Amino acid sequence: MERRTIRVVAAVIEKDGRYLITQRRSSAVLPEMWEFPGGKVEEGEADTDALSREIRERLGGEVKVGEMISFVSHPYEHYTVDLYLYECALLTEELEKRAVKDFRWITSKQFDDFCFTPADEASMNMLLDIDE
Repeated sequence: MERRTIRVVAAVIEKDGRYLITQRRSSAVLPEMWEFPGGKVEEGEADTDALSREIRERLGGEVKVGEMISFVSHPYEHYTVDLYLYECALLTEELEKRAVKDFRWITSKQFDDFCFTPADEASMNMLLDIDE
C-alpha cells in the first residue's frame, strides 16, 4: 500500500528575538503538541496562498510570505508529512486563538521547553544549526 503524502506549510515568524509557535487543539492529530503556525496545502493551492489562509484561519493574522528556509519529510504511522518552512513577516498586530489551543512568542533557547510535533522538531533542529 502506498503511503499518502501530505504537503504542509508553516511560518517562521520572528519578532524582537522571539518566534511564534502554536499549540494544536485537543481534538487534532498529535493533540496539544506545539508547532510553527501553518497547515495543509489544498489541491491546486500555492504554498504562499495556503500559508496566508492558514494563518488567517488559525490566528486571524495576515502575513507576507518570504523565502522557503527549510524542507523536512517526516514519516508518521499512516502517512508522510512534507513540511515546507517559510520565513514570514507578520502584518497584523493582534492575534487571536481561532483554530489553535494556544500561541506563544518564545526565544530559540525556550524551544526545548515545549513538546513539538516530530516534523517541526526536525525543522527546528535544522534552523538552530543555521542560527548557531
